[in-house]
Amino acid sequence: MKEKSENGNKKAGGKSLKSGNGQDGKGNILTTRQGHPVTDNQNIRTVGNRGPATMENYHFIEKISHFDRERVPERVVHARGAGAHGVFEAYGKVGDEPISKYTRAKLFQEKGKQTPVFVRFSTVGHPSGSPETLRDPRGFAVKFYTEDGNWDLVGNNLKIFFIRDAMKFPDLIHSQKPDPVTNIQSAERIFDFFSGTPEATHMVTFLYSPWGIPASYRQMQGSGVNTYKWVNKDGEAVIVKYHWEPMKQGIRNLTQKEAQEIQGKNFNHATQDLYEAIERGDFPEWELNVQIMSDDEHPELDFDPLDDTKLWPKEQFPWYPVGKMTLNRNPVDYFNEVELSAFGTGVLVDGLDFSDDKMLQGRTFSYSDTQRYRVGANYLQLPINAAKTHVATNQRGGQMAFSTDFAEGQNIHVNYEPSILGGLREATKTGKEYTPRYEANLVRQKIDRPNPFGQAGETYRNFEDWERDELIMNLGNDLAKCDKRIQDKMLEYFTQADEDYGRRVRESIERATKELKMMMKHDKIAGTDGPSGNTTGEEAVEQAQSDSHSAKPY
Repeated sequence: MKEKSENGNKKAGGKSLKSGNGQDGKGNILTTRQGHPVTDNQNIRTVGNRGPATMENYHFIEKISHFDRERVPERVVHARGAGAHGVFEAYGKVGDEPISKYTRAKLFQEKGKQTPVFVRFSTVGHPSGSPETLRDPRGFAVKFYTEDGNWDLVGNNLKIFFIRDAMKFPDLIHSQKPDPVTNIQSAERIFDFFSGTPEATHMVTFLYSPWGIPASYRQMQGSGVNTYKWVNKDGEAVIVKYHWEPMKQGIRNLTQKEAQEIQGKNFNHATQDLYEAIERGDFPEWELNVQIMSDDEHPELDFDPLDDTKLWPKEQFPWYPVGKMTLNRNPVDYFNEVELSAFGTGVLVDGLDFSDDKMLQGRTFSYSDTQRYRVGANYLQLPINAAKTHVATNQRGGQMAFSTDFAEGQNIHVNYEPSILGGLREATKTGKEYTPRYEANLVRQKIDRPNPFGQAGETYRNFEDWERDELIMNLGNDLAKCDKRIQDKMLEYFTQADEDYGRRVRESIERATKELKMMMKHDKIAGTDGPSGNTTGEEAVEQAQSDSHSAKPY
């Protein structure tokens, strides 16, 4: 049901979308940011009605100068996004056991306990105005406004990633972004990176299958991707993986052909789908599941459990449902709530902790650092990012600071700690601290059990026939555009994953290469680059010329 205000107008974000006359009698009168009523919003101040204009055009200068600055730098990754508010309801258990056995995080402890959330969905590699039908991982970031402060669970729809070491993240993203010279995304650049990164084979298998294009944000899974820790009151820890599973709305994916057809009609389809579903009261739901493993190296496994390119097998490490999330309210203002929302993998509450996952360690600096650059040092004061609980810090100043984190009764002259003059003091610990012991040399080395192809082969074999067919076609279409050395290396990887996989990709490359040569022979294409997996991207340049209509100048 949609919340109603007393006068029957629909509410969003706690504010009526249709204001009546306020107590000051001014109602919906337009003002400047200084509160000055605007009596003429149509004409600037000029000498005579033809001008010139004068410098004392305060209202115009305030309006246009704000307009010139109303965008912030877009995210380097996850730039294109949509979001919604909702609630997380805890189950209080892990399987048949109380969840307190594993974590003391307060939001999970009681059955039925509700925590407000804000979720931002996104594509990853493409810019803010790009179509939502492009082949790409999807971001799935959840901000929990808990009683102990905010917790951000920042992940993707796919449960693994291309790399396992944060050192490679800038290189990965550069390869996926447009060519720095042509500004066109290049399959050859993408696979040039993948051909030197064997551990990416598993993620490539998912990305080039229909799982690389979810039908909508509502109908995709989510994952924390990284490995985290849970800590109980006794300071005992386990490592965990988080998984969001769609409930009533299910999971749906698109083929490349279907995505291209949808893109020709609506390149905002996923954002529109999410917004309209919530508006009509069809609230999407996800169940949060965890996999739990003891915090050690697990030599019995053929992979390292901290490796982000690997899945933890469900038959060995079952999924345990721990709560349900429902999205039930759309943003009132996209910019203030979706664009300015800021997430970080280091935003954890008591009872949740970091694992030694190399990617998690790197993301924990990078994610919050990009928010300080993009939004500003005081981004956590913005309502969408601010905790909904007690906040008291000694941080002062900085660009766009608009409040101070004073505590009740605090001596406002003291902005440091320790102090005996009434300053802030440390909190009491709620449980024993987890203190793992480390004893090893400080090195730059790969993990001992890389096993880059085993799970890629399992995933290929687990696909349905139509998913395998789509995967093979998309890989062939892109690899046909690549240098033969890149083709040979990728075929080596696919063959090591599964002999049938390698053979079919080879045949698909040969088929796509013949088609490209035929099209070039008949001057039907001008180049060999296009969107990932796109079977007709190269034809578009020539088609724009052949199918367009001439016009006379005016």
